[in-house]
Amino acid sequence: MVKKLYNWVLSWSESRWGWVALFVIALFEASWFPLPPDVLLIALCLGATKKSFRFASLCLVGSIIGAMFGYAIGHFLWIAPDGEPTAVAGFFYDHVFSVESFKNVGNLYDKYNFWIVFTAGFTPLPFKLFTIAGGMFDINFLMFVIASIVSRGLRFFLIGGLIWKFGAPIKVFIDKYFNLLASLFTVMLIGFTALALWLFGSGEENAEDSTNATTEIVAPIDKSTTDNNIEIIEPCDTLR
Repeated sequence: MVKKLYNWVLSWSESRWGWVALFVIALFEASWFPLPPDVLLIALCLGATKKSFRFASLCLVGSIIGAMFGYAIGHFLWIAPDGEPTAVAGFFYDHVFSVESFKNVGNLYDKYNFWIVFTAGFTPLPFKLFTIAGGMFDINFLMFVIASIVSRGLRFFLIGGLIWKFGAPIKVFIDKYFNLLASLFTVMLIGFTALALWLFGSGEENAEDSTNATTEIVAPIDKSTTDNNIEIIEPCDTLR
């Protein structure tokens, strides 16, 4: 079944309406379609290398609209007024992803927000799962859109740029290693960001510690009000 679907997607690369198919597949892949638009994007770029960035732009626009559509599904159509999952949610649980995976994404959103959207958009993770969960768990919409644009744009334009630069020979590299390198890049980017935030945070803590340090203040003693039990030590001049 997947193989037939894969061949059907590729067949659009030989049609003059291939660019329309690319837009539609990118749009629906962000909410329910099982195959990523990269398959058709690569084929179209190979057939018209000079149009690689145009195809990447079209793919990006379709994917972002699809991401917002997926967010709307999760936000408006996922939970009924009585608190139970709707028929739409039931369909997705039965045919697209499991309840457990959906709940796991919700836990990730509680911790990472921007980075989990970026990771899903740039790596082979199922983007649709994260777009719908984003709406269901009501994450910040503007942050969601920005993270989607950055991650999806980076992915599609990197593919288009590689084919524009190197042509057909790069296809083998993309097929074998692109997803692996995208995952490694994401891990490194998140890791370096976390390290920078940790170092910056440590610097702030040190600054606060220094400003909150206790300062010992020595006040003069008024002889007229001192208790008789307090011994007053008079200053003396030793240089005589």
